[in-house]
Amino acid sequence: MTKQFKDYGISEEILRALEGLGYTEPTEVQEKVIPLALEKRDISVKSQTGSGKTAAFGIPICELVEWDENKPQALVLTPTRELALQVSEDIMNIGRFKRVKATAVFGKQPFAKQRAELKQKSHVVVGTPGRVMDHIERHTLDLSKVEILVLDEADEMLSMGFIDLVESIMKMLPKKRLTMLFSATLPKDVEKLCHKYMIEPVDVEIEKIEEKEKLIQHEVYTVPEKNKLDLLKDITIVENPDSCIIFCRTKDNVDTLVDALDDAGYSVDKIHGGMEQDERFEVMNDFKRGEFRYLIATDVAARGIDIDGITHVINYDMPLENESYVHRTGRTGRAGQMGKAITLVTPYEDKFLAAVEKYIGFIIPLKDSPTKEQVVKGREAFNRKMKEEPELKVEKKEKLNEDIIKLYFNGGKKKKLRAVDFVGTISNLKGITSDDIGIITIQENVSYVEILNGKGSSVLKQMKDTTVKGKKLKVYIANK
Repeated sequence: MTKQFKDYGISEEILRALEGLGYTEPTEVQEKVIPLALEKRDISVKSQTGSGKTAAFGIPICELVEWDENKPQALVLTPTRELALQVSEDIMNIGRFKRVKATAVFGKQPFAKQRAELKQKSHVVVGTPGRVMDHIERHTLDLSKVEILVLDEADEMLSMGFIDLVESIMKMLPKKRLTMLFSATLPKDVEKLCHKYMIEPVDVEIEKIEEKEKLIQHEVYTVPEKNKLDLLKDITIVENPDSCIIFCRTKDNVDTLVDALDDAGYSVDKIHGGMEQDERFEVMNDFKRGEFRYLIATDVAARGIDIDGITHVINYDMPLENESYVHRTGRTGRAGQMGKAITLVTPYEDKFLAAVEKYIGFIIPLKDSPTKEQVVKGREAFNRKMKEEPELKVEKKEKLNEDIIKLYFNGGKKKKLRAVDFVGTISNLKGITSDDIGIITIQENVSYVEILNGKGSSVLKQMKDTTVKGKKLKVYIANK
């Protein structure tokens, strides 16, 4: 008998959001983690990327936090900025109808902006260890009410040198808390952390690499360095992927390759650590929506970024770490879809290939380069695909947000307004209940209130003649 989310005793608001997000039944990691987390048992999870782990901790977090509490009740630490932003969005979507507010904090973004957000009600804070520690030291992040800690991608935090910072943050948290640790591999230092700061953690191990690999067809081509670009073009013409990530080892290689493919008429863009943060987010969002077909990236994009429908991953540069191969190729073959992982190996990289094969437990089949005939035959369809406008994908959250309108009010903290004042006023309007009110954000001089279930225009109309806490406020539909 397949388990359903409702079998865990999860509240109606969260079940409704899960349904809107298209989560039909729990994945293996969700099935094992959710009941333990709801019992507040410490958990150490070894699980490959793409197994649905964000919802495995996001659902219990949204279930366990109290809406009325203004201080953060959950802290999620992630190794990268992209992951911090994605996890905070996922948690907000899961907690949408319970009005759960998650705030992402990370470097390379103005500190003041994050400080202002943390001053508001934030049930969950998601961040990179360095920036989280900054906020703690400057007293802009209050940990006194944190009852849940999640370490996401713990092995990556170790390899990026964050482990001492993570340990320092853990020492500052309330002793009585639920701790969940997620890691694709469990190095000794990560295990040590579990046993030192967790109380009898339950060890959960999910699907071996081999199981996941059944959804991914792996191939390798050997090629001299000077012929790599020509071979890449031939392979992409013959394969003609709908959506593909091509990984390079350095940002210079990314820049060079993106220019070469752009000149050759490819629908292409790039992402690497040398770019401004906002630009990186914008490129990722465009790629998620399917606005271009080829993303050239360094490993910064390989960690935990969840994009549906990536049909191909190509290692233009052979990764030098075994884990990196798994994380890169794990971008495809997600959510039960088949995918293909292609690696180009120069004659000097044999030893790296051998190490990867030993690590993943199977020999990757060696392929012959495409023939001239195959390339000529595939070119017309390839050119057509490069010219046609891709069909834009609707993100899960967009489906969920279709019935949501965000309203702007010209009053905030300075007028002594609180979230409860808006809830009280709006839920008394004709045909509106508190279930129709989403996330409320109160700033110094303005406030934003999400209205759910397609009732935004009704609330907008009625609020034109209604006061909040005796104050007449201007109300408009907020700019996107």
